[in-house]
Amino acid sequence: MSIEPSVHQDDASKGKEKSFDIVINGQQETVKDNHLTYEQVVRLAFPGGPFDILYSVTYANPHGHDGTLAPGQKVTVKDGMSFNVVKTNRS
Repeated sequence: MSIEPSVHQDDASKGKEKSFDIVINGQQETVKDNHLTYEQVVRLAFPGGPFDILYSVTYANPHGHDGTLAPGQKVTVKDGMSFNVVKTNRS
């Protein structure tokens, strides 16, 4: 699985490549896919891992609703979205 989001098929067929400016844990990122999975967001936040633990992923969307991402889920990306990714303590 590549951590680099790809160009969405519909955008590529229109001949233009759309990118989205987002913020992950306070760091500006630019992605080229209009959807990000939980796993992609975690890898963008913590490129060196570890990936064998659970992370809590929340997002704020200035153009829609806020929410959380769980493993296996994805979210539609909009310019200006903010993601917070933190390691979760299991008890």
